[in-house]
Amino acid sequence: MERIFATYLIETPLAVEKAAAILAGEQSSGTFVEVPGETEELKQRFAARVEKITPLEVVNEPSLPSQRKSAGQFQRAQVVVSWSLENMGYNLPTLVSTVQGNLYELSQFSGLKLMDLELPASFAKHFRGPKFGVPGCRQLTGVTGRPLIGTIIKPSIGMTPQQTATLVKVLAEAGIDFVKDDELMANPPHSPFDERVDAVMRVINDHAQRTGKKVMYAFNISDELDAMQQHCDKVVRSGGTCAMISLNSVGLSGAKKICDQGALAIHGHRNGWGALNRHPLLGIEFPAYQKIWRLAGVDQIHVNGIANKFWESDDSVVRSIESCLKPLLGGMSVLPVVSSGQWGGQACETYRRTQTVDLLYMAGGGIMAHPNGPASGVKSLQKWWAAAVEGLTLEQAAAKYPELVASVEKFGKKKG
Repeated sequence: MERIFATYLIETPLAVEKAAAILAGEQSSGTFVEVPGETEELKQRFAARVEKITPLEVVNEPSLPSQRKSAGQFQRAQVVVSWSLENMGYNLPTLVSTVQGNLYELSQFSGLKLMDLELPASFAKHFRGPKFGVPGCRQLTGVTGRPLIGTIIKPSIGMTPQQTATLVKVLAEAGIDFVKDDELMANPPHSPFDERVDAVMRVINDHAQRTGKKVMYAFNISDELDAMQQHCDKVVRSGGTCAMISLNSVGLSGAKKICDQGALAIHGHRNGWGALNRHPLLGIEFPAYQKIWRLAGVDQIHVNGIANKFWESDDSVVRSIESCLKPLLGGMSVLPVVSSGQWGGQACETYRRTQTVDLLYMAGGGIMAHPNGPASGVKSLQKWWAAAVEGLTLEQAAAKYPELVASVEKFGKKKG
């Protein structure tokens, strides 16, 4: 029987071997005490196995609080644990419960983080993964050879459907590839979902008929499941190509239900990510996180950005982009979404660090607050990316292309 492998970063006051065995037991056939039904035959088939332990540093203070008082030192280690596929079958919620379940509550650990997952090849037969991914999103937008350039409707909330549509018209005429609702904007009284779709899609469909370019607009369909389905159907009927889901709010099964239909490219927003990842010894790392959502079928997923407005380091962002672009199970493709306090000047460092244009590069304020208006903001980002691919630094790009100076003066001294 095939096996699933999970890599953890742990911290424990116990011997690492003992702590790892407790983790494996708790997340498979064992519990805190021996029970009569846990026979050797059952354990042979269903018990998780500790495959590898790599000791790391020792620290004097625990990373996480615990009611268990421990004197002395705390050992950190990387631990690989595996489970038989027979334990869970092809069931994503049970997979997550297995690799991310009650283990976080175990008092034997003063730190525990899921770092990565290795999935059996047979998962490819049971999970289609993203319907569109990188190539499909490029086809839907008609963009080749450069990142998709996108933005977020700002102000995030408060605009009427018609005000939103008016802004989309400006952006479309400037050559934008992608626009999305903010995660805070779903179906509020001041901008009812159906009315917003009608107003925005009139603009997008008219622009496409005149120019041949159809802007991808990610309508935020996040809601309870029946309402989410109705929102999705509305976008499809209106000629839309994309919908946004707040992944951590809607949940795995809700997102997968929409993704499985394959009617729209699904933009996965990871708002709430900091609660899952910000502590270095708690939660989940992005390589594991994005694999779970890739299995569910999400086509685009947020990775933050270089010099972003949040806490995440540039090194972490680069690792996240790289993890999205690694093939999964023979080719499940997901488009990294670079966002959070981005403007054009960060394109140079983004390309230098990643050497890829397979990105959706989004700037909210970086487009909307451009000193010469949103249309100039769009054109500025396009020019910044052309300069980035030339291999220019921010300073070299601004010197070569005078039209970029305005954005440097506006955004250059800001972190995001």
